[in-house]
Amino acid sequence: MLINSPEYQARYGKWDVVELPADLKVNAIHAALLPTGKLLIVAGSGNDQQSFDAGTFRTLLYDPGTGQSRLIPTPADLFCGGHAFLPDGKLLVAGGTQRYEILDGAVTRAAGAMVVKNEFPDAGRDFPEGTEFVAQDGRKYRATNAFSLPPATKTTPRKGPVTVTASQTTVWVESEDTGRAGVTTTPAQYAITGLTGADANNLYGLAQKMTLDKQDFQGIADSYEFDPVSERYVKVGDMAYKRWYPTLTGLPNGEVLAVSGLDGTGQILAGQNEVYDPATKSWTERPDLFRYFPTYPALFQTGTPGTLFYSGSNAGYGPADAGRTPGLWNLEHNTFTPVPGIRDADRLETSGSAWAGPVQNQKMIVVGGGGVGESPLSTARIDVIDLKQQDPRFTAGPDLPLPTRYPNVVQLPDDSLLITGGSRDYRGKGTSDNLVATFYHPDTNTLTAAADPTVGRDYHSEALLLPNGQVVTMGGNPLFADKDNQKPAPFEKRLEIYTPPYLLHGPQPVIADAPAEAKPGGSMTVSSPDAATIASARLIRPSAVTHATDVEQRSVALDITRNPDGSLGLALPGEPTLVPPGYYMLFLVNEAGTPSVARWVHVT
Repeated sequence: MLINSPEYQARYGKWDVVELPADLKVNAIHAALLPTGKLLIVAGSGNDQQSFDAGTFRTLLYDPGTGQSRLIPTPADLFCGGHAFLPDGKLLVAGGTQRYEILDGAVTRAAGAMVVKNEFPDAGRDFPEGTEFVAQDGRKYRATNAFSLPPATKTTPRKGPVTVTASQTTVWVESEDTGRAGVTTTPAQYAITGLTGADANNLYGLAQKMTLDKQDFQGIADSYEFDPVSERYVKVGDMAYKRWYPTLTGLPNGEVLAVSGLDGTGQILAGQNEVYDPATKSWTERPDLFRYFPTYPALFQTGTPGTLFYSGSNAGYGPADAGRTPGLWNLEHNTFTPVPGIRDADRLETSGSAWAGPVQNQKMIVVGGGGVGESPLSTARIDVIDLKQQDPRFTAGPDLPLPTRYPNVVQLPDDSLLITGGSRDYRGKGTSDNLVATFYHPDTNTLTAAADPTVGRDYHSEALLLPNGQVVTMGGNPLFADKDNQKPAPFEKRLEIYTPPYLLHGPQPVIADAPAEAKPGGSMTVSSPDAATIASARLIRPSAVTHATDVEQRSVALDITRNPDGSLGLALPGEPTLVPPGYYMLFLVNEAGTPSVARWVHVT
């Protein structure tokens, strides 16, 4: 066959399917490349209600170098949480699933949000799952999860009376009765069963209504650090807010900003954002950064201190007329400056975004996308923005071969980007998966063809650059398996590895020796028997990707000095906004565009 010929592969590359053992196949919802070279593939409950109900949560650790893999104990349902790498190489994973959605017509017990208050300033109280709330008319509701109430806040001024401000938390409750018996649209106060005396007066619930309406997914506040050395999850402080579909964006000082998500009642957060400090392993709510975004917003640290770029890419929940406009978010003043020019602005949901070329260029592309929700609309648009401009605006790039939702966009060591997979319709409906891949070239703003993948990838799929220069794709969660949308589709559990043509043009250059650590503004001395033919050097931050959202990956160009002894001096940019602390893959790329196998470098 033509695609198996050396001539074809040298021009377009090749794909190889990897079948994992049956007992090690997981639903790849999240994937991250650890600084050990292994892939952390997180399923949690894997978008499977039965697994959720059974408490079966899964994580696979896969070594693409050896093909070996094993399951990792998973402490909570991390399905649809967020993740970001920390300066020490650990992966912070926060949020996930408290409860699955129940669609219209399938809700059997009236339910709603209950605000529980504590007016007692001297003690807090923990309550178990199943805590009962009783209305004055006798209606009874139970909390679907455990919850805690801190003490009320007591203020003693120099003059005037002492004031007590009740603490509060919001929990989801559902009726003990089925059907309409539990429905109420009357705001009411609820007593907590089992409390007597002063406790019964100080602790109580308030709810506006209880309905049989559709119930959305609900988030959790749990957060963990995955240690790539011990290969286990380590519990750290809970977030201030429960989150499902949040984005975690690393900041230049090593902290992590958590944004958006559905809360513990299935409502999208109105703008309550918070920051994780890896030194204290705790979260701090940041009311000074109150800003609304749809779920999984693509937020990138720019080269300007204190400024994030929101590309407009997102993965769903939220109204069509709020938070969809791309722009620059100034964290110092909490101001947002929209940027104009994006084509098909109503089709940014399920689009992909990535830096185009080295991050020093501050150019980004937005790729594909579709209409809000289950819209059949999609776009082939690639638009480019140069954030170095005084008044940046999007300009047109080349169009993809097909309209594409859920594209995977991967930065490569030769500065091109691989764009692969996706589907033309929502979640691959009508057998609309795109079995096509292309290369985007930032220097010419053009596309060229790559070999076509053989496995469809749509919703819940990922693609990552590997240390040897290959790309691995995984996941895929179409709604239906047939064109008429009648037959349910299984989750795609096969992996597929792409070998770009740059690995088929001769041997890879070799890094004989390189330092394990470097600093922004510093330099590294690297030895290679191929030093004379090295044309460029790149530090590439490993990916942590889900739902077509990967705010981790970035390629950093290193200035090259050729030393008298034949070694190479590689200079890092001095701005931590360009090279945030953490682990990076160091690639040397020769004059033919062929990259070395990467060496891991810890930027401290």
